[in-house]
Amino acid sequence: MDIVPVIDVLRGMVVRGVGGRRNEYRPIQSVLTWSAVPADVAAAYRQHFRASTLYLADLDAILDRRPHVALYSDLARAGFLLWVDAGVRSVNDAAAVLAAGVETAIVGLESCPSPAVLTELVQQFGPSPLMFSLDLRDGVPMLPSGWPPMNPSEIAKTALAVGFRRLLVLDLSDVGTSTGGRTDGLLQTIRDIAPEAQLVAGGGVRGVDDLERLSNLGVDAVLVASALHDGRLMPADLERFQRSGPP
Repeated sequence: MDIVPVIDVLRGMVVRGVGGRRNEYRPIQSVLTWSAVPADVAAAYRQHFRASTLYLADLDAILDRRPHVALYSDLARAGFLLWVDAGVRSVNDAAAVLAAGVETAIVGLESCPSPAVLTELVQQFGPSPLMFSLDLRDGVPMLPSGWPPMNPSEIAKTALAVGFRRLLVLDLSDVGTSTGGRTDGLLQTIRDIAPEAQLVAGGGVRGVDDLERLSNLGVDAVLVASALHDGRLMPADLERFQRSGPP
């Protein structure tokens, strides 16, 4: 299982996400670095955890459609493999993200206008550079108006049916709250219906026990931020799980 450090960027700075209440996000305070500059936080992840893959949530792009494309390019040139959620709403949005050297464009449910856009994205780029993020809030899908009423497992099946092979399950209410997460049942359901899919979990990881639990569920990768910045997960803890090579 891969442990993927998270960088949440808002107003150009790395912020601490708590419960998905984005109006309350503030620049991070971390045992890893004094800085909230994205490049400095990325360098700290590399220094302390030998991180090569990073998940970057560009909240300026998601909320205000102002993507930090230059930042993606800078981090890619620095040798990071980036998974970037930049609020992709169209083929053109995804193309701009990937053109910046991003390894994986995240297609978040909260930003994706309709299931038809998922089909267009896979037809244009193929499944390899894409990951679908099943965005939840308190277990409820963050469905835009262009989607029909669907439960989380139905949404996952829709993404898989159009060709996605990489799925992230993320409950924003758990982010930064050290709850341990609440998506085990959904993760197990997706793993059962798509044993070959790359399955990623995010939100609420407290420490090694949560990583053990997710590993036992068959999760391929876990997003982590607060537990790293607070010192609750140490380099030796991550080494117990990390695979060699990129995820």
